[in-house]
Amino acid sequence: MRLSRSLASVTAAVCLVMSLSYEAMSQTRVQEPAATASELFGASCRSKVTGSRVTTYCHNPYPRTDGVRLHIECDRWWDLDTDGAEVEAGPAQTVRLTGRCWKEVRSVWVSHRKLAR
Repeated sequence: MRLSRSLASVTAAVCLVMSLSYEAMSQTRVQEPAATASELFGASCRSKVTGSRVTTYCHNPYPRTDGVRLHIECDRWWDLDTDGAEVEAGPAQTVRLTGRCWKEVRSVWVSHRKLAR
């Protein structure tokens, strides 16, 4: 009986030491390279649907010009879906995009394209 108690104590001590040594080991961290200002891209857009009308504001906080387009999918099968014209959102510029359906709006999204300016 005495042997099993000492064996249990030794086992517990070994487990404790092994877990502490694992915690104390240095972990290698891989750092991703920081994005440069020329790589940052994409205006942030907010859309609001009021009845059959859509208004979207896109603000570009980055130094690269963003070509944004508003896309509207209408709910009724006979109502025409629309893809708006591309608008340039320059650095630190906010642009307004609008569109509408005849009846209800099903979905709205904005596409982005990097412009070489």
